[in-house]
Amino acid sequence: MAGISFDFSGAFVLVVGASRAGIGAAIARAFQDAGAEVAITGAEPEPAEEDRGRFVYTQLDVTDGAAVRALSAAMPRLDVLVNGAAITSRGEEMAPEFFERVVDVNLHGTFRCAEAFHPQLKASKGSLINIASMYATFGSPKNPAYGASKAAVAQLTRSLAIAWAADGIRVNAVAPGFIVTQQSARSRTDPAHVAAVNLRTPMGRWGQPEDIAAPVLFLASPGAAFMTGTCLAIDGGYSVA
Repeated sequence: MAGISFDFSGAFVLVVGASRAGIGAAIARAFQDAGAEVAITGAEPEPAEEDRGRFVYTQLDVTDGAAVRALSAAMPRLDVLVNGAAITSRGEEMAPEFFERVVDVNLHGTFRCAEAFHPQLKASKGSLINIASMYATFGSPKNPAYGASKAAVAQLTRSLAIAWAADGIRVNAVAPGFIVTQQSARSRTDPAHVAAVNLRTPMGRWGQPEDIAAPVLFLASPGAAFMTGTCLAIDGGYSVA
């Protein structure tokens, strides 16, 4: 984020799905560096070691509606909600039970959190930012459940943007491409896959989590005050190549 400056002093931000080294954690750190008070959640008992003690942390299963509502009840104020909880497993998603689990976490979990925190976002005229994926726009034979869920997240973003505009809530999304994260570690063990991504990506590389953070902060900032229902592609040009 060198050379990019945002001011979120006094803002309360919740990043759902930020317990591991990846996009959520990078977004949380960027908001904190910009002055926000940041809380994060994750499926693990503790966040990544480098973030322990840095953020207020809640272990949260986004498929548990009661747990999501309890977290909302404990946070009376919220200015920005980032929905980033997601799972995938390359090559294993044709199993019906696992397909259902992926959709429950990635899509239903996104809606559960959005709905639970709607009152706080309405009170603050806040911003909701969902993490979609470039797989929202084209197919993947290795990640069918992930692609289907993220396409639905992009559509949910559009629908909530319309539904909640009268409440003063802006709802946007970002669609990351291939990013170097803990979640993508398994796919990056395949040299042919890594090389194919680099070859197709016009910018010639995989993205870093920090490449996603600044656009998310922009969408939550006054600079994006007339943007809602947008899904920004952040993929080094992969989706247009």
